[in-house]
Amino acid sequence: MILVTGATGHVGSELVSALARAGAPVRAFSRSAASADLPTGAEGVSGDLNSADSVAAALDGVRAVFLMPGHQQAHESLAAMRAAGVERVVLLSGASVPGGDTSNAVTRYMTEAESAVRESGLPWTFLRPFSFMSNTLEWAEALRAGSDTVRAPFAGARSAVVDPCDIAAVAALALTGSGHEGRAYTLSGPEALLPADRARILGEVLGRTLRFEALSDEEARAVMEARMPVEYVDAFFGFFAEGTLDESPVLPAVGDLTGRPPRTFAQWAQAHADAFRGAAAFRM
Repeated sequence: MILVTGATGHVGSELVSALARAGAPVRAFSRSAASADLPTGAEGVSGDLNSADSVAAALDGVRAVFLMPGHQQAHESLAAMRAAGVERVVLLSGASVPGGDTSNAVTRYMTEAESAVRESGLPWTFLRPFSFMSNTLEWAEALRAGSDTVRAPFAGARSAVVDPCDIAAVAALALTGSGHEGRAYTLSGPEALLPADRARILGEVLGRTLRFEALSDEEARAVMEARMPVEYVDAFFGFFAEGTLDESPVLPAVGDLTGRPPRTFAQWAQAHADAFRGAAAFRM
């Protein structure tokens, strides 16, 4: 049995589907997993990663765990996994960890998550992806409402954004096969794109001409602080405004590990086009 935490998130849901398609026994764990629309063969269990007791209750028969970072009682949860006979943990971490700047809040919680897994004594694999293509879904509400303008921060930050399904594909390999223990994989997509590039490509997929408009730093801070703590806003400004994290390199890990090229942003947009269609679709 493979336990997938964060099972209804962008990576977790892709991973549950990939494992189920492969016929692997998979238990989907999240606050809403028990009521989620899961693929055939997947078992849903509601639970909270911030409670080690909740995690322990989901471990019956589990031999491998896909673990999200940044939760309370991580050491206790990992101890419960070891006691339950878990044989490997695949942790979703972040590309900024090798830089070692723990004054950055995002880097700090990813680093702490990796340290907790290392200290558990369990065999581990760390996945350190670049920014997700699925972050583009932040534009969906405005586009569904009919706007043809995309507004986003960090207009000059070029990133080889990665499809969550590619992260999930690598996770599935590490969870079900050998040879990945003690390895940390930095995962990128196949092309380094500016936000304006993503807007253009998305527009081509949707059959619409989208206009990109850069948010000023002041506007970006106001938008971001409305949905996350200030220390995380500062972290992302450090990464993408001050340039402490370079996500522009196109890296070989996804292709080397999966045996196929990573998905392009256009492919991701095609797969998720319906999320951006709404009132605008009816006026075309």
